[in-house]
Amino acid sequence: MSAAPLFPLFALCRHRMGSDGAGVTTLAAARGCPLRYKYCLNPQSLREETPARMVAPEELYEMTRVDDLYFQATRGGVTFGGGEPLLYAPFIAAFRQCCGKTWRLTAETSLNVPEDLARAALPALDEVIFDVKDADPAIYRAYTGGDNARALLNLRLALETLGTQRVLARVPRIPGYNTERDVQKSVAALRKMGVTRFDVFSYRLPKAGKTPAPVV
Repeated sequence: MSAAPLFPLFALCRHRMGSDGAGVTTLAAARGCPLRYKYCLNPQSLREETPARMVAPEELYEMTRVDDLYFQATRGGVTFGGGEPLLYAPFIAAFRQCCGKTWRLTAETSLNVPEDLARAALPALDEVIFDVKDADPAIYRAYTGGDNARALLNLRLALETLGTQRVLARVPRIPGYNTERDVQKSVAALRKMGVTRFDVFSYRLPKAGKTPAPVV
């Protein structure tokens, strides 16, 4: 019998509304990310010294079921963030088996993971919040240090698997990296791919030693 997949949980934030999907949500944040954003909103997810508890699906279910009434009353549930939660796709799929179909499961993700991980996670999710950064490959690489080709391929897979109403694209204006024109070009490119839901916002430049705050 194979061991249960584990999730490196470094933060569990309850009773969130409006920022991590529909209804009342609990954010389960994972350590680890394949990208290196210039202004990372959760730099602690990249640090090896950040305490992280390795939890099995049943353990996380026991930690979150205290809010079952809130989840069911508001059509909310658990949002997986981080870091990059789709790195732990087998865990997400197993967690769905624990919580059943009544909870809404969401992932806040760059989608910049191997396709097999995306294919494993997507059927277990009710919504994907896609952290686009920018659709232009050069801007994306300058800001993240990575290539966005894989992310865009997985976006097509997410749209095919979940449908357009269950994918939200977050497109930030990032001072020093893209312009309003770049943002609009990203929105147009994503709309051409089939995306219909967008969250366009701006970053405030961080002060020394601090991370930026998004402004809707």
